[in-house]
Amino acid sequence: MEIKKGIGVSPGIGIARAFVLDSEKYRIPLRYVNEKDIKNEIERFEEAVRNATKELENIRKRFLRRFRDDATPIVEGHIKMLQDEHLKTQILEFVKNNKYSPEYAVSRVFRRYVKTLSGSNDPLFTNRIQDINDIERRLLKNLLEERREELTDLTEQVVLVAHDLTPTQTIALDRHKIKGFATDVGGRTSHTAIIARMLGIPAVVGLNNISFDVSGSDTIIVDGHNGIVITNPDEETVKKYAAMGESFSIFEKKLVDELKNQPAVTKDGYEVSIYANIELPQEIQLALKYGAKGIGLLRTEFLYNTPQRLPIEREHFDIYKKIAVQSGEKEVVIRTLDLGADKMEVNNGSKEKNPFLGCRAIRLAFQQPQVFRTQLRAILRASEYGNTSIMFPMISSMDELIKAKDMLAEVKNELRADKIPFNENIRVGIMIEVPSAALIADLLITQVDFFSIGTNDLIQYTLAVDRGNERVASLYQPTHPAVLRLIKKVIDEGAKHHKTVAMCGEMSGDWLYTILLLGLGLKVFSMAPIVIPEIKKIIRSVTYAEAKKISNEVMSFQNAQETLDYLKKYTAQILPQFSS
Repeated sequence: MEIKKGIGVSPGIGIARAFVLDSEKYRIPLRYVNEKDIKNEIERFEEAVRNATKELENIRKRFLRRFRDDATPIVEGHIKMLQDEHLKTQILEFVKNNKYSPEYAVSRVFRRYVKTLSGSNDPLFTNRIQDINDIERRLLKNLLEERREELTDLTEQVVLVAHDLTPTQTIALDRHKIKGFATDVGGRTSHTAIIARMLGIPAVVGLNNISFDVSGSDTIIVDGHNGIVITNPDEETVKKYAAMGESFSIFEKKLVDELKNQPAVTKDGYEVSIYANIELPQEIQLALKYGAKGIGLLRTEFLYNTPQRLPIEREHFDIYKKIAVQSGEKEVVIRTLDLGADKMEVNNGSKEKNPFLGCRAIRLAFQQPQVFRTQLRAILRASEYGNTSIMFPMISSMDELIKAKDMLAEVKNELRADKIPFNENIRVGIMIEVPSAALIADLLITQVDFFSIGTNDLIQYTLAVDRGNERVASLYQPTHPAVLRLIKKVIDEGAKHHKTVAMCGEMSGDWLYTILLLGLGLKVFSMAPIVIPEIKKIIRSVTYAEAKKISNEVMSFQNAQETLDYLKKYTAQILPQFSS
């Protein structure tokens, strides 16, 4: 029996024999074509594009039948890239001018895109490389006339093990046959992880070399909540996890059924709001299913998935409007672009030496004002159709905030001049994710309607720990006294000025910290939709007086581990199902 620890991205327990998916790496040698064959080769390429597009359309239709959504941005993004004229031109120029075979031309162009993105340390865009690889693989399969579809001939239930899963592979998974999956790579924000949560398939990623260590005859247990994968467990372990899986399913369904329409209120009447973080439009249905009171963070980076092409205003507007309409009166907080310069061609194409400390988020918006204005116009226009708010990321000074608000005011004036309606009273907030912003929260709060604490970045900037670096992972401590003091200061300043303070970082959706944050005075928790029921359960199981007492106790502790141990012990009494 071997136990591996990874990143749990979709909760639940899956137990079955392993199905090890070989990663299809096409090694395309340099091959030239004769002048007289170029026309036929171009037609062969065009036919491959058409066939690949048909495959994706079929996947999209299957996806729609399962989720009743009229848009599937991941698949549609793949289709758009296949049909992108700039991409086709680059490939065909290699065929016409260099007399390369279409296969080699495709490989050359797609490798160039991957190289552009692979220098980034940002998990958001390193995860997007899998989208490009997925499209390339599908196109090459059609060029090489390999029409085999993976995972469609399964006759028994399996746990899928792979180096990685592409988004379209994940979408095509049969929930009744795939009991879970485990991959070498991946993170919480990858499309694969998001789709796994939507499908309700237990999943653990970031296991390093699980695909090499497992064979098809092995029995696998996937514990998606705790991020654990067990290979060849003994009979007692199988029984234990089978019982855990059944208990979890019953518990989760009971929580959703009982709590969906119940307020997040403590036993002594103190009420808070629970919002959802979403990265893709179709997640709005998941958020509503789990009882979110609103959308506390709509990440908009998915709109910039296609390399070499920026989304136009209409594309922004259509997505924002749709989400606003579906949400009804519920608030939708739209965060403006939070990318780095390493993902967009600025600064004469020079690479960012340290993307986390470089030109990213609001800094990039200032350097690319037309990109920023396009997004602001779309958000404002969509505000006419629902309760939308604007949130600026990575504000670190008052100067930045004033500049962002001035640009917003200019865009409002443009819309007024064009007689385009928008919500004149749209709420404006900022992310508090840089220590300097937390320290001047008393100044910044006077210029905005709300704060939202982004703990992921706030922790790494405060503790000088790259959250994606496994060598210093143990130093990434949400309960470090410095982090907790900054969080408390931000919450206190919001209360003092009667302004809303939300939290949309990972801490907000981690049951270990719920009582602590409640006691510190946090009023709005925003998290992945699937964890809303358990967070609501904890809030409804304590009194605010208890939470205040616990938070006061914790603020006197001198190290992170002391706090963590204290919170684990107390919270496990309320949610023993998640205390393993």
